[in-house]
Amino acid sequence: MERLPTSPGERPEATDPSPEPAYSATATVNEQGIVTEWSEGARRLLGYAPSEVVGTSAAGLLAEGAGDAAQPDPAGQERWSGTVALRHRDGRRLEVGLIAHRWTSTGGTAKWTVVCAVGGEPDTPWDASLKEWAFTQSPCFLAVFDADLRLVRANAGMERTLSLTEAEMRGLRLPEIAPDPVSDETERKMRLALETGEPQYADAFVRPTGGSAEHGWATSLAPLRDPDGRVRAVYLAAHDRTEIEGDLPQMLVPNVAAARIGTTLDSARTAQELTDAAVPRLADFAAVDLLDPLPRGDEPSSRTVAGPVTVCRTAVRSILEGTLEGTPESQVAVGETTVYPALSPPVECLATGRGAVFAATDPAITRWVAEDPGAAWIAAYGTHSMMVVPLRAGGITLGLAVFGRHQSREPFQPDDLSRAEELTDTAAVSIHNARRYPREHTSTMTLQRSLLPHTLPPQAALVEIASRYLPAGTEAGVGGDWFDVIPLSGARVALVVGDVVGHGIRAAATMGRLRTAVRTLADVDLPPDELLTHLDDLIIHLSADDADRDGSGEAAGGIGTTCLYVVYDPVTRRCTVARAGHPPPAVVSPEGSVYLLDVPAGPPLGLGGLPFETLEVELPEGSVLALYTDGLLKARDHDIDEALDIMFAALARPASTLETVCDRVLTALLSHRPDDDVALLVARTQALHSDKVVVLDLSSDPSVVAHARRHTTDQLTAWGLEEAAFVTELLVSELVTNAIRYGEPPIQLRLIHEDTTLICEVSDASHTAPHMRRARIFDEGGRGLLLIAQLAERWGTRHAPVGKTIWAEQSLVGF
Repeated sequence: MERLPTSPGERPEATDPSPEPAYSATATVNEQGIVTEWSEGARRLLGYAPSEVVGTSAAGLLAEGAGDAAQPDPAGQERWSGTVALRHRDGRRLEVGLIAHRWTSTGGTAKWTVVCAVGGEPDTPWDASLKEWAFTQSPCFLAVFDADLRLVRANAGMERTLSLTEAEMRGLRLPEIAPDPVSDETERKMRLALETGEPQYADAFVRPTGGSAEHGWATSLAPLRDPDGRVRAVYLAAHDRTEIEGDLPQMLVPNVAAARIGTTLDSARTAQELTDAAVPRLADFAAVDLLDPLPRGDEPSSRTVAGPVTVCRTAVRSILEGTLEGTPESQVAVGETTVYPALSPPVECLATGRGAVFAATDPAITRWVAEDPGAAWIAAYGTHSMMVVPLRAGGITLGLAVFGRHQSREPFQPDDLSRAEELTDTAAVSIHNARRYPREHTSTMTLQRSLLPHTLPPQAALVEIASRYLPAGTEAGVGGDWFDVIPLSGARVALVVGDVVGHGIRAAATMGRLRTAVRTLADVDLPPDELLTHLDDLIIHLSADDADRDGSGEAAGGIGTTCLYVVYDPVTRRCTVARAGHPPPAVVSPEGSVYLLDVPAGPPLGLGGLPFETLEVELPEGSVLALYTDGLLKARDHDIDEALDIMFAALARPASTLETVCDRVLTALLSHRPDDDVALLVARTQALHSDKVVVLDLSSDPSVVAHARRHTTDQLTAWGLEEAAFVTELLVSELVTNAIRYGEPPIQLRLIHEDTTLICEVSDASHTAPHMRRARIFDEGGRGLLLIAQLAERWGTRHAPVGKTIWAEQSLVGF
């Protein structure tokens, strides 16, 4: 079998000293899988002439045994790549690397274009020399600075721009190589890249030697990590903005700069991001002042600004930082309050709700400087042009931003005001959201915590139960993940984990409705697949109700919600599972092996009309079940397969308690606050052995009632529960009598003794469910279920594929 090289770094094994030059083979396949085009390169590769291939099925080109797995899925993706086994015209089998692109015409007709690079040696080997050439000869400005921010490498672009050789610059910091305030700003961003490990984008310029103030290089900074992931250096890359921006050297690209404003729900951080975006590219000095106090509520501001206004200085940035101590233009420190006098440009800006451009000689500025000592910076630093722009969002005035130029020769123009307004509008929206978010987040967290179980019920079926819930650490807010542990009849227990789509109060409220519905449906002992079907119907109804009340996109009512429902029976050690679009549970065997249960993948809830299936497996005593939501596997630093491997490794490690297991899983998978909510529920199974469970088969003869009572008394004596015998005899007598009178054979009595509970169950083959009624004075019957309800702590009916079971549960506390 011949295998063709599929990448430039892979050499063919032919011994021919003059290998054939590389070429491309291409073909086109329509949606029906028919070849419609066949290139000369394809003919050279497989030997077929176009007349032999065009119009035939592409599947006929596959080698024997290749199957359909190698073919792209037209409905599933726009691009496919992989290695495919093809059949040459002479019968040879070729392993070929292919890339397939799906194209759709304006008329909706789709086709696949398949390409393959074949053979040949690359003209230039891709080795260390080529990588070195790429670095040194790049037209971009490239440099590497070590952990002390001293230069260790520089390319020809940097040498040419700064008129210095790498040897002359090595060991120096950037401000020492190119002394300038903007170099200080770039170095500050370099230090941030080292400390945070996150890329930075410097809005400052690195000015070339002899260049004008308007000429510069836009800079990106990225941390360089060693194989262990530690940040060891900073990589600096820049390009000449003057060539791109032409005659607009001061142009500020709003969508780029605005993308760096409002990265957090922190008003002070947002204000600082606004000033960072403006200086030095738009202004030489910028300050953000928020009203003190900020308006309360979300109602549009209706007050008229006529007098002095008190503000809090929230952020400042100056081009003089680094050359002079602090931010010299700001007479007020960040965090301090100041008062703008009436009729000053800032107050007029707040009153009108519009931004304005001023020259230092304008009467309004002259009057302001004369009245307000805090405006002395305007004359002191030679400020010749100013802009004042209000911060408004949702009809509410939050404060204002002041911009000044004293180093740049050009005064502010109307275009500059438009750019400043775009930036301040972005910041204002983020600050407004930051004010609202804590209230909504607190309300949502309070609602969600009230709906999640505070304590998990003790179950003899589960020796240990441990759980964890982590809300998302993003601005999206708290989601609708939930979990629950529900005691069922017959000593069984249900484990539930679900994930409601969306975030915020709506998702938390939907989660509460679903959790209540699950508990209600579990109380009537529905099988897992039937329970999910009823839950699916509920989601559809909720969605319809929400759509009637609210036409917004958020009114989904939980469509797309996922759920996993597990029922464990400690008597049979059988586990019954069904899932609706949810990840399957993981199982850890007593020997330590970890695997996922192969539960049929039902659709998410709310789609309607699609069935759910169950899986029933027997679990050895001491098995551990791990139920989780998909947020656990969505960490940013690994894919789903890697996340599963990490989770399996954490689950496989021996642990004394399940609390330790939960901590290990979360520690292994989450290196930071999760981007989505995480719910984790872990349980270890225990079996109820034959010494705790007794079964007695009964005939339909009324005389067996006395036999059932005697058998019950004997068994309670054997268990040391003589004090419970009287009540239990009455319960057994009523249950067996009802089964004989109203049910169908076969009839079976089962007694289950848990640590603190005694359960009496009577099964028969009839599906007719009993119902309790109040008997009249002269009625001879009708009091049995009323008596059972009075004597038992809990009682009920559950249905099986054949027949039903009536059960009664007594508490043994106090006996």
